Amino acid sequence: MNVDIKILVFGGVGQLGTCREKVSEERGLSSLLYLDEIQGNILDLDLLHRLFQKESPQFVINCADYTAVDKAEEDVELCEKINKIGAENLATLCAEYNATLIHVSTDFVFEGNLPKLLNELDIANPINVYGKTKLDGELGISSILEAHYILRTSWLYSEFANNFVKTMRKLGADREELSVIVDQVGTPTYAVDLAGVILDIIGINNEKYGTYHYSNEGVTSWYDFAKGIFDLSKIEVKLNPIPGSAYPTKAIRPAFSVLDKTKIKNTFGLTIPYWRDSLLKCIEQLDKQS
Repeated sequence: MNVDIKILVFGGVGQLGTCREKVSEERGLSSLLYLDEIQGNILDLDLLHRLFQKESPQFVINCADYTAVDKAEEDVELCEKINKIGAENLATLCAEYNATLIHVSTDFVFEGNLPKLLNELDIANPINVYGKTKLDGELGISSILEAHYILRTSWLYSEFANNFVKTMRKLGADREELSVIVDQVGTPTYAVDLAGVILDIIGINNEKYGTYHYSNEGVTSWYDFAKGIFDLSKIEVKLNPIPGSAYPTKAIRPAFSVLDKTKIKNTFGLTIPYWRDSLLKCIEQLDKQS
């Protein structure tokens, strides 16, 4: 990858942005500018114009989104502003300043009511506000900007920020027994792996724009994911599998949202790690921090 490529990262201090900073440092890249929600407010068009004019980026990575899935059911307006209008604002600026946009989306754009691998041509039919606003953002980007890559991912975790892995480890250390949902199935994704793939795409720069799916390989439930976390962390806790109906949430989740990665693997020549192998890497990093 050309180290002189100028890249703006919006949502740069969140989980994925922090992972990308780690990966870029490991690769010796110094031309990425990480922007927090104030420095890179994607709802402030005047600020964005000044930023693009000053920095003249070749690539823009959008990790800025509203991810509080349950809270979104009540906070619809703000969720829509960030996930739809903010994404459209970045697409508009990228079109004006001749930059390529890489936008991170979600498996929640799917209803997830059938046990089949979901590919990029499957009909998106979100069943909660978060998923709907993320799909609206995708559609807005596609209508505004040709030079874009939309990367849908699932069950993101890492050694940074708040996520399922860190929550389970904390709860497992404090409690003797836990109950976790067993009938929601998908694939965990190590955010460090996704961050690396995004930089790979920039480095390859084959201009095969469009929507792609990326998660780690394999299939699991939240219950089995938790079991893997405790096993690899050597935490002893009694784990009970429960149906989603026993743990109702404001937002409905897809029951089956396993993403088909064939397109991204064939297009960019990727080898994707198995979810449990990547989980072990994350846990090793967490153990070093403790």
